[in-house]
Amino acid sequence: MSKIKKTVTYNSKEPATQLNEPPSEYNMVNRAVGYLGGKSLGVVATSIQEDHDFIHLIKKGVPRKSLDYLMLTTGLNANELASIMHTSDRTLRRYKPSKLLNTEQSERVVELARLYSRGEEVFENMDSFKEWMDSTVMAIGNKKPKELLDTSLGIEFLMDELGRIEQGVFA
Repeated sequence: MSKIKKTVTYNSKEPATQLNEPPSEYNMVNRAVGYLGGKSLGVVATSIQEDHDFIHLIKKGVPRKSLDYLMLTTGLNANELASIMHTSDRTLRRYKPSKLLNTEQSERVVELARLYSRGEEVFENMDSFKEWMDSTVMAIGNKKPKELLDTSLGIEFLMDELGRIEQGVFA
């Protein structure tokens, strides 16, 4: 799994910036698990080899400390992440690192990890994907892709859009 160079806590208001790149042989699922903190770091306790393995993790609950790793990967700050999860930054900060998020929050966290993993795969590096997420995209109604992260349907739409980009179909 990827290794964290710098410890960043959820209390940070700024996006984190330092995360070692995972080895290139990682697939989208392995990268997404790494973005949640990974099994080797003890954050994700279950074995996840395929997309459907995330279902057990979602039902069990993703530990709050996975948010720290997700912020490192995505560059989202604490306020943005709280908004995407439909809760307050203050509520999330009160959670102990080992507290398991509820099913809805866990599902959103996993969806974000999968989306950013897929985006890195399609754009071939995370910086290019982050730039795309912050730019206005005509194919999604002249909105920034980041604006769609607060709903599952929005994330699914972005996954579909990444598939079109990968195939060279620009709408």
